[in-house]
Amino acid sequence: MERQLRAAFFIVNESNDAMQFSIALRLTALLVSLLLLSGCAVNPVTGRQNFTLMSEAKEVSTGRQADAGIRKEYGVYNSPTLQSYVNKIGQKLAKKSHRPSLNYQFTVVDSPEVNAFALPGGYVYITRGIISYLNSEAELAAVLGHEIGHVTARHGVQQYTAATAANVGTVVLGILLSQYIGPAGSQLGQSALSVMGNAILSGYGREHELEADRLGAEYLARSGYDPQAMIKVISILKNQELFDIEVANQEGREPRRYHGIFASHPDNDTRLHEVIDEAKQFALVNAADNRAEFLHQTEGMAYGESSAYGIIRENTFQHGELGFGVTFPPSWHIRNQQDKVQATSPQGEALMELTLIDNPRGSPADFARQHFQVGASDEVLAINIKGLPAAILTSATHDGRPFMAGVFYYNGQAFILTGVGASLAIFDQHHAEINDAIRSFHALTAAERRSIKPLAIRTITARKGLSYAELASQSPLGANAANYLRLINGQYPDGEPVTGQIIKIIK
Repeated sequence: MERQLRAAFFIVNESNDAMQFSIALRLTALLVSLLLLSGCAVNPVTGRQNFTLMSEAKEVSTGRQADAGIRKEYGVYNSPTLQSYVNKIGQKLAKKSHRPSLNYQFTVVDSPEVNAFALPGGYVYITRGIISYLNSEAELAAVLGHEIGHVTARHGVQQYTAATAANVGTVVLGILLSQYIGPAGSQLGQSALSVMGNAILSGYGREHELEADRLGAEYLARSGYDPQAMIKVISILKNQELFDIEVANQEGREPRRYHGIFASHPDNDTRLHEVIDEAKQFALVNAADNRAEFLHQTEGMAYGESSAYGIIRENTFQHGELGFGVTFPPSWHIRNQQDKVQATSPQGEALMELTLIDNPRGSPADFARQHFQVGASDEVLAINIKGLPAAILTSATHDGRPFMAGVFYYNGQAFILTGVGASLAIFDQHHAEINDAIRSFHALTAAERRSIKPLAIRTITARKGLSYAELASQSPLGANAANYLRLINGQYPDGEPVTGQIIKIIK
């Protein structure tokens, strides 16, 4: 090999620029090809040889290590009964898969996000957020089957391998071109391979999702479910995505998007229907739906934000673990994020943001001056608000925009609530609302702590004439309650309850 490389180097040095570039590319291809040949393995689904840089043992080990991080990041939903139910359905499907010997782990994570995903080695996760939009055991099985398909086809391993190979090619070609064509050629080669690598990786999305759909549908059928449940799930999630775009526009935020099933194709996609239809050969005549069992198992499941991360009730945010509450203006849109709480005015021209910092130094007034880097001329009012040492920065500017802020010391932390307007006129318009919100910050009473409970899914039997508008009038879901109820019952955008139908409500 060393002689071959030296010979190649000699040829490159003696050739013109075009020949140099051609030979460099060929040598890169040779080296990458050698790498490919050194890592072939049989694909469990197709039975064909695939290039891979990860053994099954390493695949399982990688998934196991990442599992700890996922559980820490999302949290495991605290319902042994629901966990057991989901695991039972998942194991049933896994036994009918192309890799039944893997030690599959199925976990419901405590997140309101609409999502499901899988790690290499058989670690499958589903959020309670996506479960709330499903309406049968068959639909739950469809989501789990899709993720099992990613595992059995080793899609995660394939993506890792493709990325590694692309990186190797980029490095090798970059070294060769920098030596024999110069910096400009090196940049050209790196850019070209980077684009090629990105195209390869992004191109996998469509094919991998279709393959996971096909495999998931097969596992559904082999397990006694109707494979068409896969289409139902895609339709449900597409409706959820479309509705969230509408709500996001109202709230002045980016819409949330599901990562996989319909990210690469719509529910009327011809190829999607074709791959799902392939599973008909395995389907039973009277395939199971088990809607009643699913609704029973999900009765009482938390809906929306978890109380562990704070809850929003109308215009009030309360955090039981940190022990505080704050009331925002009634018409503002509130978003609870991982590291902050934001409230946006109806027209989106004013914003309030709540953050915290551990172990602040000095008095609240000293902290406010240092944190906001204000001058001596800016007014900082040292004050006690509802028994808490605090300071209010009554007027200042940042990047030309006027703002005011409150700093509160509580349990060794500094809570910072800032309000800003897009202009002085807009700030003046919302000044009273911002001031009232800042002064509403308080430590929770014992009664308030006890009252902090997440919203939960309940079921009722629809009586004759019941409408979602009537249910919405009694719902804590706000202005869009009717459509949220339609979504979680699979009747969006204009369906209504049918007499005798078991429907989900939020209480």
